[in-house]
Amino acid sequence: MKAYSVILLAAGQGKRMQAGKNKQFLSIAGTPLLIHTIRVFEGDSLCRHIQLVVNDQETEEIRELLREWETGSKAVITTGGRERQDSVAAGLQQLRENDPRAVVMIHDAARPFVQSGELHRLAEAAALHGGAILGAPVKDTIKEVEDGSITKTTDRSRLWAAQTPQAFHDSVIRGAHEAAAAASYTGTDDASLVEWHGGRVRMVQGSYENFKVTTPEDLLFAEAVLKHRQQGGRTT
Repeated sequence: MKAYSVILLAAGQGKRMQAGKNKQFLSIAGTPLLIHTIRVFEGDSLCRHIQLVVNDQETEEIRELLREWETGSKAVITTGGRERQDSVAAGLQQLRENDPRAVVMIHDAARPFVQSGELHRLAEAAALHGGAILGAPVKDTIKEVEDGSITKTTDRSRLWAAQTPQAFHDSVIRGAHEAAAAASYTGTDDASLVEWHGGRVRMVQGSYENFKVTTPEDLLFAEAVLKHRQQGGRTT
């Protein structure tokens, strides 16, 4: 099995949550969202290091949160940037890998339900191919719309919804971010940067439970997932 390091992104303000604070501090079944996510990686023996990227105004609050919940032993806190891509770049700058083929994962801290089996499959795929991401086949029919009218119905058999983590050889993701910064190019995610830079990225099937907590309704779904797993419904 392939070991890895992870850049965990927790610097976003989550405006769509409408909570008046960083959603990482919101509670799911009595435990902060960020703690749920960190525990996944803390509990994985293949995870060597967590580079936790946070908002500079919340650094001390995050440190206190980790102390309060007695977690974060693998975590080193880094200050993020204005945009997500800037925060990933800041995490990469602080992460020091001696091997250019070392596997580096990039994960949204607002996805607390990724599972160890998915992480292990992803790490193996990234080690073999240089880049891989978790995703799931699109279940809904997708329409292209212009000025309120449908212009095309897309064949969903070829469509996958991208998730995180996204995992790459250290040299691959660094090269893509450095090239993007030099060209002032902004990608939709890290895989898109690697694709733009000429790389190929494998898709690894993940779980529909690995959703991003974004809106108030997602907190209800999160509670339901936890309840389901506590009742023995967890899969790997």
